[in-house]
Amino acid sequence: MRTLTILEVGNLAGVVVIIVGVIILVALVLSLIVTVVTKVIYEWKGDRKFTKKQFIQTMLISLLVCGLISGYICGGL
Repeated sequence: MRTLTILEVGNLAGVVVIIVGVIILVALVLSLIVTVVTKVIYEWKGDRKFTKKQFIQTMLISLLVCGLISGYICGGL
């Protein structure tokens, strides 16, 4: 007997969309937290300014790292 994946069982597209949406939402929140912590550390002494461009770049890099980690976890070895 053949084993069935979650997509072959039936109309579970909504469940898959919700799971992917939750993963994206968690990655966004984690990236925002990492970026805010980075901003606080960067501006700690007060003589440097964390620009909007640096904020966006840090957020994108953090999102990419979160995507790599979640892909490794969800994809397996």
